[in-house]
Amino acid sequence: MGRKVKGGVQGRGNLVSPTRLRPLVGVDIRLVASGCAACHCVALSSDGRCFSWGRNEQKGQLGHGDTLLRNLPTVVSKLSKYNIIAAGVGRNHTVVVTDEGKSFAFGDNRHGQLGTGTKVLPVPCLVTKATNAVCGAEFTVWLSSVEGSSILTAGLPQYGQLGHGSDNEYNANASSVRLTYDPQPHPRAIAALSGKTVVKVACGTNHTVAVDSSGFVYSWGFGGYGRLGHNEQKDEWQPRLVEIFQKNNMLSPSDIISAGSASSACTAGGRGQLYVWGKLKNWGDECMYPKPVRDLSGWNIRCMASGDMHHIVGAEDSCISWGLSEYGELGYGPTQKSSVNPKKVDILEGMHVTSVGCGVGMSLIVVDRANVGGKLDQRIRKSSIFFRAVTLKKNKNERQANMPQSTKQSAISGLQNGILIIPLKTACLSLCGQYVGQPVSSKVWATYRRSHAPLEAFLGGVR
Repeated sequence: MGRKVKGGVQGRGNLVSPTRLRPLVGVDIRLVASGCAACHCVALSSDGRCFSWGRNEQKGQLGHGDTLLRNLPTVVSKLSKYNIIAAGVGRNHTVVVTDEGKSFAFGDNRHGQLGTGTKVLPVPCLVTKATNAVCGAEFTVWLSSVEGSSILTAGLPQYGQLGHGSDNEYNANASSVRLTYDPQPHPRAIAALSGKTVVKVACGTNHTVAVDSSGFVYSWGFGGYGRLGHNEQKDEWQPRLVEIFQKNNMLSPSDIISAGSASSACTAGGRGQLYVWGKLKNWGDECMYPKPVRDLSGWNIRCMASGDMHHIVGAEDSCISWGLSEYGELGYGPTQKSSVNPKKVDILEGMHVTSVGCGVGMSLIVVDRANVGGKLDQRIRKSSIFFRAVTLKKNKNERQANMPQSTKQSAISGLQNGILIIPLKTACLSLCGQYVGQPVSSKVWATYRRSHAPLEAFLGGVR
């Protein structure tokens, strides 16, 4: 759900309610990934296949060997002989991990985030025994089972997000004041965490959050808006302990972490209580240190993802979202866009969410096939018909006032047999939600009027 095409508008391009990805119907998806700075997506199937789609211009971040836009999920054929278990998505690059501990990357490498140069096909990363990979905008973090090197980073060090104690800043030349940043082209273990075993990691645009095997939380990188949780806005060039998550409030193996463009989040304390910090909305003060989300107290939160300014969680048999929405990425439908407080996505109520992902203006949600059946499509149809009926009834008089008299006399309007007909020059027909938002030309409309055929049969013939 969310932004579908560049320049899309409600009802034509953007998806304001959860919508099934038809190319993946029948495919068991166990993980979806995008990034708070990304306009492309990755989905991993239970049999290890990797699908990608979205923007791909001049970077090859989809891994198909070209720079063509993909509107539909497409298998990355060069990875077909591997069992892909994890994936990270950056602004213009993608990194995946296999069950054998190998890692492959593709896309932009301007800042060394791949370690191999810009590649439109998957190429091996210089990491051994990898267990996970997560991407910021222009950097990558790997987790590894190698003792003493459980976390490695590569890419842009501008704000210290690589955790190596420096931003690698220098003057471009002696006669210039322009600053540049020396990239880290090869994965390098973070020395400050060499005595720890890092088990979880999340990346924002320019910051990183990690959890070690003891349940302690660390953050580093860009400190603006308090996204690091240290009650100050200073950049951190090395991992720094987030003090609130200690003693009885440490993270358990089942707790989750997440990072958005300017925020961070995690559950802690063994009770699943969600904490958030950073810039959480476009207005008001930022949250400089972790604070509990009281609206979600008592919920068993399994997964979470954050985009630019929106958040999605899977909890019990509900999908819950909140934040700023410009393209319908919260999934509330056409009658509501944003929400300051966490709110259930009604269309997905009663469904078991297993994985979520957020990108720029869009969200990805995986639900357990066992308790979906035909409920999703049925709810979408009902929601679409209800909204369009209410909206059109409200504006009926205004439309008719602008119609030619001849059109008014011959027009059919209102709801008849569950079919909503709009008597305009370009009629919009809704048949159980199947044709919502689909324009029909005046020529086709005139043909239907002469045919006297049932509308269902007529539409089936012209589409």
